[in-house]
Amino acid sequence: MSMEHIIRLIAGVMILVSVALAAFHSPWWLLWTAFIGVNLIQSALTRWCLMEDILAKFGVKRSCGR
Repeated sequence: MSMEHIIRLIAGVMILVSVALAAFHSPWWLLWTAFIGVNLIQSALTRWCLMEDILAKFGVKRSCGR
């Protein structure tokens, strides 16, 4: 699985978990969902992603072209 796919998987799981927590625990968990959205926008605009750096430290190979 490529790094890009892993990052998308992690973001999707985190969004679903935060929405579930908001539904069953407290609506304040939607702030976590908003943070994830802002992080995705920042990543698209700056072409820098913290999760990419973290995964690289764990030995996940970067996608082709990098």
